[in-house]
Amino acid sequence: MKKNIAIIMGGYSSEVNISLKSGNVVYQYLNTEKYNPYRVHILKEKWVALDKYNTEFPIDKDDFSAVINGQKINFDCVFNAIHGTPGEDGKILAYLELLNIKHTSAPFYQMALTFNKRDCLSVVKQYGIKTATSYFLNKGDTLSTSEIIDKVGLPCFVKPNNAGSSYGISKVKILEELIPAIEKAYKEDTEILIESFLDGREVTIGVIQYKNEIKVLPITEIVTENDFFDYEAKYEGKSEEITPANLSKKLKEKLEKVAIKTYKALNMSGFSRTEYIIVNGEPHFLEMNTVPGLTAASIIPQQAGEAGIDLEDLFDNAIEMALKN
Repeated sequence: MKKNIAIIMGGYSSEVNISLKSGNVVYQYLNTEKYNPYRVHILKEKWVALDKYNTEFPIDKDDFSAVINGQKINFDCVFNAIHGTPGEDGKILAYLELLNIKHTSAPFYQMALTFNKRDCLSVVKQYGIKTATSYFLNKGDTLSTSEIIDKVGLPCFVKPNNAGSSYGISKVKILEELIPAIEKAYKEDTEILIESFLDGREVTIGVIQYKNEIKVLPITEIVTENDFFDYEAKYEGKSEEITPANLSKKLKEKLEKVAIKTYKALNMSGFSRTEYIIVNGEPHFLEMNTVPGLTAASIIPQQAGEAGIDLEDLFDNAIEMALKN
């Protein structure tokens, strides 16, 4: 019997439109001989399932079901394609786990941990994984720009603590840019992370569960036209993504080893894509994305394709791993 799969997409953050694109790609490529896929829009104003004609049917939040064309549909598995809250921060996954519904992401606590940049950094540091020097701020804290610069130096990066797709991030080159950058970040979150600038090559590494094993996908180097890998660079063609990256065998092996160490240190499962800056031959962890972009042009699908895994296989594997876990 075919499994009913809910592909959740949308969300409550600035990334809603990116998530809708990812979710629709998953819907397009799921094997309909094995699955009955349903798109489920999780939006602030409504939770609805869509049929193939885009007719909306309300989700019953008591059991995460929907009555579609007179038939009650219960879902065997949820494919999480929500970037940001409530998918990438674990909130909706905690709800699904209470209902005993399988999903393609890591358990809710791991998702919440990796989404919180400060907490994630504190864990990986304990495992000896190198990071940038950082400074934390909460909204309402007394600001000392001299104290911040004394610790992290210039240039530095100001980031919302809980946000993705580079929303709210600024590269600060001079002292006068610091306060506007902090104000910009506070528009996305009440917690801020300020990090020292790491001068080196940027790579992003996909690590997934594939056929019951942890698999490191071919590494991608990011060469951006902008000051950093910001929204324009990620989604509007202002960067070059080189897959596989041109790396020496020794450096490639070091990066793969660190990527697996990070994945295990954070007790991850499912998808992950992690950014590192290579400084003097040493990888420095930036952040982990646990619901990476899944369009045909996105990095994880590029890396999977280089590894001989097409989109249908990539998405099918995610569901199979979820059903077994």
